[in-house]
Amino acid sequence: MNLRHLSDVFPETTIKFDEPMANYSYTKTGGPVDALIFPHSVQEIKTIIRYANREHIPLIALGNSSNLIIRDQGIAGIVLMLTDMEKMAVHGRQLIAEAGARIIDASRLAADHTLSGLEFACGIPGSIGGAIYMNAGAYGGEVSEVVREVDVVTLGGQYKTYTLEELNFAYRHSELQETGDIIVRVTFDLELGDADAITGKMDELTFLRESKQPLELPSCGSVFKRPKGHFTGQLIQEANLQGYTVGGAQVSMKHAGFIVNIGGATATDYIDVIHHVQEVIKDKNDVTLETEVRIIGREDNIETNK
Repeated sequence: MNLRHLSDVFPETTIKFDEPMANYSYTKTGGPVDALIFPHSVQEIKTIIRYANREHIPLIALGNSSNLIIRDQGIAGIVLMLTDMEKMAVHGRQLIAEAGARIIDASRLAADHTLSGLEFACGIPGSIGGAIYMNAGAYGGEVSEVVREVDVVTLGGQYKTYTLEELNFAYRHSELQETGDIIVRVTFDLELGDADAITGKMDELTFLRESKQPLELPSCGSVFKRPKGHFTGQLIQEANLQGYTVGGAQVSMKHAGFIVNIGGATATDYIDVIHHVQEVIKDKNDVTLETEVRIIGREDNIETNK
């Protein structure tokens, strides 16, 4: 699909053509996207969506691409990369952030204003938008516990605000996974806290993350959802799958819930490791491991959740 005409339609917008998504994903894998666009405003997003709809161009929005695998065949159509939309502000006990801001940075800004509620997110590498989309959580906290409302642009190019209740949060799930609406801004409700307690908690969680997770290698973060009544890492460990390798993708020796790029991995390597782990755990434990990581790109260009 040749979309180079987009430069004429949107002359002031940053657009990259046939851009390898490996340059942006945390796994360092992923094929080219036809057109990678970096919007700077809600109006720009609305305009691009409406144009894509008129021209029947596939479109998807991404943030930091941290809990994501992009297939080696790349992505057809337009990818809106929201990382340039990263403004944040604090008003009283509310923290308002654009979707492309990192949730780590939001947790630090909250701490700077002695606001409590986002300490759990101090080690989550994803964007605000991605965190809302999947109801990201760690160490007993989830974003659903502190969200007030979420502003989106719908797939029809309309601006809309979701209340907490309308977001239908559940474990690693939000209503936005059903609608496909593009998150542009999030308002968090936080609590006044004690500065020492907040920073102490963040220091503790940072230590735990650095000591237990394979941060020294590229990865897509936690690969599988936690199955009811089980711990994913324990299941994988007991099945002797740590160290299982396809190409350059390996089940981490440091944390069994992670798959790392030990050098030269492809997205197909990652997907093959995922499928093997799922098959072994199903055969051995009769437990179905669902992916937490999203898998997107050419083949069907939709999310896969085997």
